[in-house]
Amino acid sequence: QLQLVESGGGLVQPGGSLRLSCTTSGFTLDYYVIGWFRQAPGKEREGVSCISSSGGSTNYADSVKGRFTISRDNAKNTVYLQMNSLKPEDTATYYCAADPWTPVQAMCLMTRDRYLEIWGQGTLVTVSS
Repeated sequence: QLQLVESGGGLVQPGGSLRLSCTTSGFTLDYYVIGWFRQAPGKEREGVSCISSSGGSTNYADSVKGRFTISRDNAKNTVYLQMNSLKPEDTATYYCAADPWTPVQAMCLMTRDRYLEIWGQGTLVTVSS
């Protein structure tokens, strides 16, 4: 069974940092485009950041540009989301997703479960004082 597992969420004060990790079970990440998405209570899921299979191309939502950094280590089958200068509005459940066919330019727009091949279960990030 192909699975993604997110970790690294938690409670952090405004201005703080967290690093989320997305690891695989049952497959290797080498040929998959990976995206980080988030969903706050009562809101639609949105794409946060996406990265190509090689790691050479990335994109970010305007709301996180300059604060979040996506990276991947294919040898460790892991994708990271470094989140700095966190704001209360970053509070959400963060999901990673993988797909071998969706180009990275479109990946972050694919917010529905049926659009992408594999989704994780999510990790909760709460930014509050």
